[in-house]
Amino acid sequence: MKRTLTLFLLLITSCLVYITRLSAQTTTNYANVKVDELSDAQIRQMMERAESVGYTDAQLEQMAAAQGMKSDEILKLRARVEKIRKQNPDSTTGSKKKTDQGDDTEDSRQYLGDKNQGKKKDSLDKADLLQKDLMGIVKPKIFGSELFKNSEITFEPNLRMATPRSYVIGPDDELLIDLTGDNEANYRLKVSPDGSIRLQYVGLVSVAGLSMEQASAKLRGLMSKTYPALRSGRSNITVNLGNIRSIKVVLTGEVVKPGTYTLPSLATVFNALYASGGPNDNGSFRNIQVIRNNRIVSTIDAYDFLVNGIQKGNIRLQDQDVINIPVYKTRVEIIGEIKRSALYEVVKGETFQNVLDFAGGFNMQAYTAKVKVFQNTAKERRLTDIAAAEFSTYTPKNGDKYVVEGILDRFENRVEIIGAVFRPGQYELEKGLTLKGLIKKADGLTEDAFLNRGYISRLNPDNTQALISFDVAKIVAGTDGDIPLQREDKITISSLFDLRDEYKVSIQGEVRAPGSFDYADNMNLEDVIQMAGGFKEGATPNRIEISRRIKNSDATSASARTAEVFTVNVDQNLKLGEKFVLKPFDVISVRSSEGYQVQKQVKLEGEVLYPGIYTITNKNERISDLIKRAGGLTPIAYVSGASLKRPGAEKMNSKDKNAINNNEEEEKKLLGLKRAQEAGVKDTLRADVEQKLIQSDLVGIDLDRILKKPLSKIDLIVEDGDVIRVPRQLQTVKVTGEVLNPNNIVYSSNKGFKQYVSGAGGFTTNALKSGAYIKYANGSVESAKKFLFFNNYPKVKPGAEILVPKRAERERLTAQSWIGIGTAVASLAAIVVSLLR
Repeated sequence: MKRTLTLFLLLITSCLVYITRLSAQTTTNYANVKVDELSDAQIRQMMERAESVGYTDAQLEQMAAAQGMKSDEILKLRARVEKIRKQNPDSTTGSKKKTDQGDDTEDSRQYLGDKNQGKKKDSLDKADLLQKDLMGIVKPKIFGSELFKNSEITFEPNLRMATPRSYVIGPDDELLIDLTGDNEANYRLKVSPDGSIRLQYVGLVSVAGLSMEQASAKLRGLMSKTYPALRSGRSNITVNLGNIRSIKVVLTGEVVKPGTYTLPSLATVFNALYASGGPNDNGSFRNIQVIRNNRIVSTIDAYDFLVNGIQKGNIRLQDQDVINIPVYKTRVEIIGEIKRSALYEVVKGETFQNVLDFAGGFNMQAYTAKVKVFQNTAKERRLTDIAAAEFSTYTPKNGDKYVVEGILDRFENRVEIIGAVFRPGQYELEKGLTLKGLIKKADGLTEDAFLNRGYISRLNPDNTQALISFDVAKIVAGTDGDIPLQREDKITISSLFDLRDEYKVSIQGEVRAPGSFDYADNMNLEDVIQMAGGFKEGATPNRIEISRRIKNSDATSASARTAEVFTVNVDQNLKLGEKFVLKPFDVISVRSSEGYQVQKQVKLEGEVLYPGIYTITNKNERISDLIKRAGGLTPIAYVSGASLKRPGAEKMNSKDKNAINNNEEEEKKLLGLKRAQEAGVKDTLRADVEQKLIQSDLVGIDLDRILKKPLSKIDLIVEDGDVIRVPRQLQTVKVTGEVLNPNNIVYSSNKGFKQYVSGAGGFTTNALKSGAYIKYANGSVESAKKFLFFNNYPKVKPGAEILVPKRAERERLTAQSWIGIGTAVASLAAIVVSLLR
């Protein structure tokens, strides 16, 4: 029992030590991070990953400090981040870029998914994630490390191909021997553990250790004694493999998963490396050794395959082969403006040019004249520049870090000309190029060029701006001295139209397409009328008014003129004749004919003999006139319920120049009602009803009195869009609002207001009885009146609607309010007592 417990404790201790070592390998010591050695791409990735988890730049600095980054390096990091944001403010906002650290990217996506689903991650989780992401950025990848981790590249041997002639036969292999020609025979023989096969008419034949080619020759010689046709060539023999045996291979050294592996006998070195995960972080990719019988039989450089696709030295393995991966000797890092940033292993005899070739060479933005290299000396670090001429002679040292910077975002020979030239744009600054020569390069000045002045925007030696003015006309004519141009000069020659307001003329009123048009010299009134589509049907060619700006008005005079007005008559058909010439900014007003009217119509519905749409024949036509034109009322017409619906001028008479638009007044009423609601009105039902009433189109009329007294004040003049409706006898009364059971009740002349309310269940506890009112069928409204302590309700008629509003809510007094009231009463009583004394 004690031994078992001791073994269990040792097992737990070993596991803890292993986990500790593993975590130590996966963490990064930020105390050794040098911000100057990080590329802009790495800083930008760090900013993106921090933003993806909601961290600000300040929090990013705090996290780096918590992981051991020195204060001076944090200051450098802050300066680099600010520089990148100034160069491209939107470069890191909302970007989701796939990085080489695939696992870290997956973690980020998983974290963000959980955050969107329920925001279950707390601040500690987010800090851990950022720490992992930052480590993924600082730690560079090893070139080739993904080769044996890519599930899409398996290096599995092809077991269905023809047997290689160099294949070495061993125990458990199955040989297929086919004899064809004058003699026919087939044999399927398995190699015994001692390496031999038993062949008919031949006996035991030892084949172990022979290649397929050697075994075929040996069997041909032995079988030719039994089959003489093999010597004459009239019979042939072929030897192939049937079932392939398995072999055991040992992988040792700096391997991800060292150990013994069972592989097919056709497997190569790459098959074994893939099965074991390949070299680990300390393993060499350039010196992979295959040891057979204690001798190195092949050395593989994986870079031949990674860079050129050549499987050099990838020999076929044999049973008990040992693959040894030693530690690397020289490893360097290259970052910046190259095609593949990574850690590269360098062998003896290679130069920086080889490293550059491994990295794919420079990209399009690289500064190729020099490359910075951070070197490790015995005591400290050192910075050196490698010139382009030294690329093929510089010998890399272990730990070198090469930084390829980008070219400057500037031009050494650029000038630019913009404005009134035929070909504005950027041009090459040739030797001796002058201002006049550049204008010629741009195909000269346009016709609208402003010739009095142009200017050159020039950079001073300290990159401040300087402005040089010149006379365009004299430079082109050669009367003024020409100006030699410098790098980054920007020449601006303005257009006449750039220096003045855009000239327009406007036309409004009775034309088909009123609006503004570009002014042109000698433009006259008829031209603009034609541009506007000509006159409308109701337009008059007489008394056309043109208003013109006054530039030199006397500002000190109280009667100073603000505009000059001309009244002009033109030909209806716009024939050529004497013309009124316009000037810029003229405003033309075309009015309608004095006797022109558009037809206006009224609709009659309901119980009239001839309902339908009627055209208003004169301006003072009234309701009674229309009823007469419709043949009068039918016997079942309910005259008291007749209504007039008038949508309003803004709805029906939008094209009528004489219509009055009441839209502004209605909006003011609605805004006033809204302010009253926001000020504390609790009776929302009353507010809603009032709003509906304001928007209602019904006009309360008394048709019975109108027909008895035509042409009276109540006999309204009809307007365009009016709808007069005469219903048949109505038989119900509608009760709505604060009643227990709102419904329709059959009308009875014997019932009063309260009886109808009782028919709807009576008032609710929130009903405002004094505010009840009736809306009659003709659209008129009558409310309840109060006399002393009694409510006098209006008379109910057929088709009416009784509305009971809601009582405004009263705020209950709190304990503090009661205390305040009590205090005030006590104070008042004390004052009264003191006065009485």
